[in-house]
Amino acid sequence: MKTLKLTYDGDQHATALREPHHNSLAIDCPMTAKGDEFSPGNLLGISVAGCMLLSMGAVAQRDHLDLKGTVVDIDVTETDKPIPHVDTITLAINVPRDFSVTDRQKMERAAGLCPINASLGDETTVTATYNYVAAKAA
Repeated sequence: MKTLKLTYDGDQHATALREPHHNSLAIDCPMTAKGDEFSPGNLLGISVAGCMLLSMGAVAQRDHLDLKGTVVDIDVTETDKPIPHVDTITLAINVPRDFSVTDRQKMERAAGLCPINASLGDETTVTATYNYVAAKAA
């Protein structure tokens, strides 16, 4: 059974469907449609960020660290030279608590091993910064 389907809806809009749960996601072309939905470039940025965050989450879960509430701000820049492509994906990974240097290194190393990031070509640069919030004094 095919679990992913993408249907062209017309007017530069498409709908992705994941079965058997009936999850859907609308996409459109930001250049020729309204740009109201996720663009393919947005989805690429989300894919990289999601992969990196879930990789960090695997380490956090194993080591009993709490990453809940972590937010990744994603900026995707496209260019048309030499051909149209995603040029840069810039991620700011905002962790709502602090961790030891060792725990930070383990999670950041796991994020760096994300297979989605490793699948991108040399013409796309991914940059991630990690922002940890220091514990508040009592």
